Amino acid sequence: MADRPEKFDAVLLGAGQANNPLSRSLARAGRRVALIEKGKIGGTCVNVGCTPTKTMAASARVAHLARRARDFGVHTGPVAVRLQEVRARTGAIVEEFSAGSERQLEEAEGVELIRGEGWFTGPRTVRVELNGGGVRELSGELVVIDVGCRPARPEIPGLDSAPWLDSTRILGLEATPDHLLVLGGGYIGVEFAQMFRRFGSRVTLVQKGGQLLRREDPDMAEALAEILREDGVEVILDAKATRVAGSAQEIRLTVEVDGRSRELTASHLMVATGRTPNTESLNLTAAGVRTDDRGFIPVDVRLETNVPGVYALGDVNGGPAFTHVSHNDNQILRENLLHDAGRTTAGRLVPFTVFTDPQFGRVGLTEKEARERGRRVRIARLPMSQVARALEIGESRGILKAVVDAETDLILGCTALAVEGGEIMSMVQLAMMGGLPYQRLRDDMFSHPTLARGLNNLFAHLEE
Repeated sequence: MADRPEKFDAVLLGAGQANNPLSRSLARAGRRVALIEKGKIGGTCVNVGCTPTKTMAASARVAHLARRARDFGVHTGPVAVRLQEVRARTGAIVEEFSAGSERQLEEAEGVELIRGEGWFTGPRTVRVELNGGGVRELSGELVVIDVGCRPARPEIPGLDSAPWLDSTRILGLEATPDHLLVLGGGYIGVEFAQMFRRFGSRVTLVQKGGQLLRREDPDMAEALAEILREDGVEVILDAKATRVAGSAQEIRLTVEVDGRSRELTASHLMVATGRTPNTESLNLTAAGVRTDDRGFIPVDVRLETNVPGVYALGDVNGGPAFTHVSHNDNQILRENLLHDAGRTTAGRLVPFTVFTDPQFGRVGLTEKEARERGRRVRIARLPMSQVARALEIGESRGILKAVVDAETDLILGCTALAVEGGEIMSMVQLAMMGGLPYQRLRDDMFSHPTLARGLNNLFAHLEE
């Protein structure tokens, strides 16, 4: 190793959904960029997150529709899900996406992709232990951290000595579980619970709090819970996990419900109780970069850490853990670095979609959040059973809900628990971005019969 570190204009730690495009943008602008990644290109999203889980959920939906064929006057034979074939299809798509990202980086002039694990040795100096052996020391005026998160391991007695799955390990199952226990009723938990129920498993979903999706309005969370129950998922709320025991043949989860102890027995246990940032190996103290008590890296509205020239993008900075947030972080930093655009994260709308079926999409404020902020609001609700298109395609489960400022008539938020709920929510997001009053969505014309046409009726049902 040389006495002095190799100098780059930018040193980027992690090749996730923020640093990957950022590296190429900086290179196109003439910067010399080192992109450090010890694992697969694309981060959580491509390899163990969005891409594989949504691909598998698509297979689960097909199985669900096949079982419902008689509802449409179509008669088929018995439905069988072969998990190995589902995995093969999923793996092919993941490999295609990952290989495409890696090819883009290899072809990008000005980007050096360095395969290895990096950590700080100084404020803007990084040491890399190369995957193939050897060490390199790099420095840059700009350092960007995009190392993401991993599934958290809760402190439950017995968990260390019992077999359990997380959102990554469950993707490697060779066969469908006989009975899957899912601990955690957040975005990940509800998606996997419904998916494996449709694959043929008996599923029990255990949530510590009194509702699923704890940040959402209780009425919308309960509507989702009822849909899961209709699909055959047992949903247990207000259940605190107190102990795990068992073997590869049988897993036992003890929970406390209403002050009483209850033992749940299953073939498999999946733990989906949050995410942990991948910061412990970065030696951030050497760089002077502060973290919070959970290990996340606080940033300002320009995504800069407490150390000038060091930025943290995506899940690792403790913001909403969505791929589109990571990519938007990249866009903000790119425009500021290359064009002095003055962009910030202040006030940006952060939409999300939970890929249950029907989807649960939301943007902006919930009713609960709006009232807690002292806003005077009006609420619009519309069951999907009153949307013509939903009835025609046999997808009438769910409800649309919007929150409107009673003084300005502007839309503050929208939740769409509906078939293609993410797309419906995104239409409302566009109206919010454009500052349109709710009357435009109530009175202007949408094509009939489309799901979008339901927005006319939704905003006609505004509570006085």
